[in-house]
Amino acid sequence: MKTFEEILILIDEKINKIDWKCEPLGLFAPIDYVLGLGGKRLRPALTLMACNLFTDNILPALNPAIGIEIFHNFTLLHDDVMDNADIRRGKPTVHKKWDTNTAILSGDAMQIIAYQHITKTPAGHLKEVLDIFSATAIEVCQGQQLDIEFEKRLDVSNDEYLEMIRLKTAVLLGAALKIGATVGNANANDKNMLYNFGINLGLAFQLKDDWLDVWGDEQTFGKKIGGDILCNKKTYLLINALQLAKGEDLTELKFLLNEKNILPNEKIGRVTEIFNRLKIKELTEEKINYYYKKSIENLDCLTVENSKKDILQYLTKKLLQRDK
Repeated sequence: MKTFEEILILIDEKINKIDWKCEPLGLFAPIDYVLGLGGKRLRPALTLMACNLFTDNILPALNPAIGIEIFHNFTLLHDDVMDNADIRRGKPTVHKKWDTNTAILSGDAMQIIAYQHITKTPAGHLKEVLDIFSATAIEVCQGQQLDIEFEKRLDVSNDEYLEMIRLKTAVLLGAALKIGATVGNANANDKNMLYNFGINLGLAFQLKDDWLDVWGDEQTFGKKIGGDILCNKKTYLLINALQLAKGEDLTELKFLLNEKNILPNEKIGRVTEIFNRLKIKELTEEKINYYYKKSIENLDCLTVENSKKDILQYLTKKLLQRDK
């Protein structure tokens, strides 16, 4: 079994070998910039780790792993345009460094390039991997659309929100794992267990992101704290606050959601105070822990030696205890 660090080295070496010095540079330079910002490389790492559970030869899974990473970064690039976000991983977003049209077109190119890498999957597994990837790509778009529609609603339920983040975030983690297991010749049960592990990990991961947006450290988080609050984003935190708030808290919360003439830091501070009074922090931590336990149960069902599962258990704890 390769270590997580060894897997990250493989991924970065492969990404760094891609030549983005193509014409027109205005199309490809932003792609090089986005991938050069780094990030956790979580999804391609999960692909290779899943493959490694069943075989020592993980190189056949490397191209689809890179395709998944490029696709993930494409979704972030377009998300930043739709959210008008200034910062990604501590650096200016593409539409701020270049312009919106460039960000849209470079993102479109990234999606195509992602498929080019996916199609380099070994022939015996290509159709299954393409089917998994294509179905997941549509689901990610469905999740993003739901997220957009939620912006206009104050009655979003917890179940609706959890389904949205399952589609927008969790399914890509599940697909990364299932694709790796497929290339590694896993049986159907193990592929499904790894997919479910990815879903539960993804739900916990996104809830942790929601938590960090309010109580994280801006220097380590890589983007401005309180961004979700400023744009009234329907996170697990806000949805539960709207359900639990009564009297003056509810009146103030609705005022803060509708008031345009309020300083950003004041809005963030006052909404955070309401969250704290309602114990939203603890409520969210409980839900994160719930999905963490479910993900571990999925790992327990795998038909591989327990020692091989250690790397995934370690990574899960690391992700959910992170401060960025």
